[in-house]
Amino acid sequence: MDLMQSINVSVGGMYAQSQRMKVAAENIANADSVLSESGGAYRRQQLYFQSEVNKATGMTEVKVAKVAPDMKTPMNVVYEPGHDLADENGFVEYPNVTTQTESMDMRQASRMYEANMTAIESAREMMLRSIDMLR
Repeated sequence: MDLMQSINVSVGGMYAQSQRMKVAAENIANADSVLSESGGAYRRQQLYFQSEVNKATGMTEVKVAKVAPDMKTPMNVVYEPGHDLADENGFVEYPNVTTQTESMDMRQASRMYEANMTAIESAREMMLRSIDMLR
């Protein structure tokens, strides 16, 4: 495997993990948003990855397939009859975001980002040593 190809794979992984951190940050920022652009409470966003073979290099790379709302996790419903957005029964719908889960996702994405950075630094060091041997 060419060292530049391995660096390109790691760069793709870093990009994917940075997108994952961005989505987690957006979810945390909107954890208390009871009113969104669509009219209801904010719905947690999920990131989906897809592995893809780069035809030019033959290497398998990770790509962000899509970012979509989490439709499986139920919204948090709280009884607050005095709230302006309460329904006829006095319930207010809050986002389906758990900040602990988002923080854990962000921490894991950060570690994966660092692992890709370490792989790039190792490949760079190997290239420098190879050049030194040729001198």
